[in-house]
Amino acid sequence: MISNWDKSFDLVIKSEGGFTADERDPGNKLPDGRKGSTMLGCTQANWERFINKQVTHDDMKKLTPSDVKPLYKANYWDAVKGDELPSGVDYAVFDFAINSGPGQSRKTLQRALRVIPDGVLGQNTLKAIQAADGTRLLEDFSIEKTRFYQGLATFDTYGKGWLKRVAEVKEIATKMLA
Repeated sequence: MISNWDKSFDLVIKSEGGFTADERDPGNKLPDGRKGSTMLGCTQANWERFINKQVTHDDMKKLTPSDVKPLYKANYWDAVKGDELPSGVDYAVFDFAINSGPGQSRKTLQRALRVIPDGVLGQNTLKAIQAADGTRLLEDFSIEKTRFYQGLATFDTYGKGWLKRVAEVKEIATKMLA
């Protein structure tokens, strides 16, 4: 639902926090070999692609929520069809897209729905979402997200934080169910 966009964005920004240049984070590796960084959950590589120019760590540190909001809308919310998803589900799928990419978020949602995980939120998937019990769907989506995170090589480093976020997002998203 479009009315959830602003609320979902604000929740994601709160979860993402500020600046980091953690070299253990694969998201902070730039394709050209430069050391990257992340601000408000926006990786330097994604920001550079979005604005079509290179930036420095100092530039990244200056980013504000209003700067990154158009990127989050276009590259994540719209990419997971946030406006077509039920309240609560929209936030959970959008939040996971920030961490795992929109394609992975869509496939994880499809696995939770037990439909073919092709990464396309077409009419069959959207019908399955509408027919699903929202609470059960969020529970199953959270289980699938946990499985995904546990399979990552960086789980030992970041897993505790990821699993905490899975639980927090599920709790908030469940309260948002219409």
